[in-house]
Amino acid sequence: MKILYHHRTASRDGQAVHIDEMIHALREAGHEVHVVAPAAPPPGKDMGGQVWWVRLLRTLVRSKAAYEVLELAYSLVAYRRLMAAARSFKPDVLYERYNLYMLGGLMAKRRLGLPMLLEINAPLADERQRYGGLGLPRMAAWAEGKVWRGADVVLPVTQVLAQKYVMGRGVPAERIVVVHNGINEAHFGAAPSPQQAKKQLGLEGALVLGFTGFVRDWHGVDRVLRWMAGPSAPANARLLVVGDGPARSSLEQLAAQLNLGERVRFTGLIGRELVPAHVAAFDIALQPAVVEYASPLKMFEYLALGKAIVAPRVPNIQELLVDGENALLFDDKAQGALEQALTRLCAEPALRERVAAGAAATVPRMGLTWRGNAQRAVDLARQLLSRGRPSSGVAHGSAGAGK
Repeated sequence: MKILYHHRTASRDGQAVHIDEMIHALREAGHEVHVVAPAAPPPGKDMGGQVWWVRLLRTLVRSKAAYEVLELAYSLVAYRRLMAAARSFKPDVLYERYNLYMLGGLMAKRRLGLPMLLEINAPLADERQRYGGLGLPRMAAWAEGKVWRGADVVLPVTQVLAQKYVMGRGVPAERIVVVHNGINEAHFGAAPSPQQAKKQLGLEGALVLGFTGFVRDWHGVDRVLRWMAGPSAPANARLLVVGDGPARSSLEQLAAQLNLGERVRFTGLIGRELVPAHVAAFDIALQPAVVEYASPLKMFEYLALGKAIVAPRVPNIQELLVDGENALLFDDKAQGALEQALTRLCAEPALRERVAAGAAATVPRMGLTWRGNAQRAVDLARQLLSRGRPSSGVAHGSAGAGK
């Protein structure tokens, strides 16, 4: 199959991981993929980087409304690039990673008569209004609904995102297929053993609590630090934070105030290829907080390497994790619940081993791989092509559950 892959992501972060892995999986399966996207830092660059012109534009354009008008105007640029690519590539299907104010893909789909699969990772109009602010919220909601309803199949990453947001924008249930994030089995299969990983990182004999990703204030890592400074944490407990982010400096200051010293380590930005060797060292993998509709990439990394996961008992997490079977879940509304879960996991090695074994079995049981996700997308595209017209609808189901 010939797939025209469209996105507007110009950074090297979790978004880039998803994009790179899906494209790689599609190509590995023998499909031709032509990518239409803005320039981005090269794949070898540490995660978190962003191209210079995006940083400059955000600096120069102070008005939210003006910036959003420019985002909308980019749709014309994207449309022209998609049409040019389609003339030479002659695609069978358009696959797009959704971004706010991005109408170019929908315009090209209608002009070319192509079936369109739309991957949705977040309700960006709601998210930006809630966290960063929008200058034109009504226009953002209009643009979001226009694209979501215009796609032939939409692929949200969680059931929560599908039911609360996507259906809320008027997308019929029969055009929604949930596809959770995934894992590159070969990448994480090459990770060292926990003992080797700890030795390489100078953590031999430690009980390692680990967190990966872009650290933000709401992630709750500060709670882990305060717990470590208290009497409930074992003396050999160590916290390894793999990544960077806006909360790092404040967390380092807090660790210093709590006199945690070498018991806490921040790696800063590291190359993507080094992540498995760090996660392999974890005894307890941390997901202290989560956005209600997200499918956190770190959780799939933890599952792939069979780690004892601590996570909140919320609907999107419970789509994959079951308390006491492949994770220890806590009530995120109850004061001290995270800390109690950490204390229990540290004190009960048998519980750690049981949930870690359950975690390791989750990826193959549920088919949570990028290869599987790519195959699901291709199968959906073939269904649309076999029916000979766009927007014909497909069966509703959770691809993460192997449907």
